[in-house]
Amino acid sequence: MKAANGLTILTSEFFADKDRCIAGIESLVINATDNNRYEFKKSLNHKHYFIFIGMSGEIIGSSELYESSSGRDVGIGLVKANAPIAEIEDLTS
Repeated sequence: MKAANGLTILTSEFFADKDRCIAGIESLVINATDNNRYEFKKSLNHKHYFIFIGMSGEIIGSSELYESSSGRDVGIGLVKANAPIAEIEDLTS
């Protein structure tokens, strides 16, 4: 998922097939505003990030690394605001 300015705010996990990828996107669109879908994490170098968890407990995507928890929270806000209205591009051929 990219923000309006083109910066990546969420990167998906690898999916076994296109149907699972589409299901992951649908889960994100439907559940983006649910606070319970986000897990806060800290990297080994103490940077903040989050992961988005689907309804069945699988990881749908991970954020970039942020210097602060407030930066991470802004990233979550961007996902919540953009996912429900995001334009989906199929780049497969």
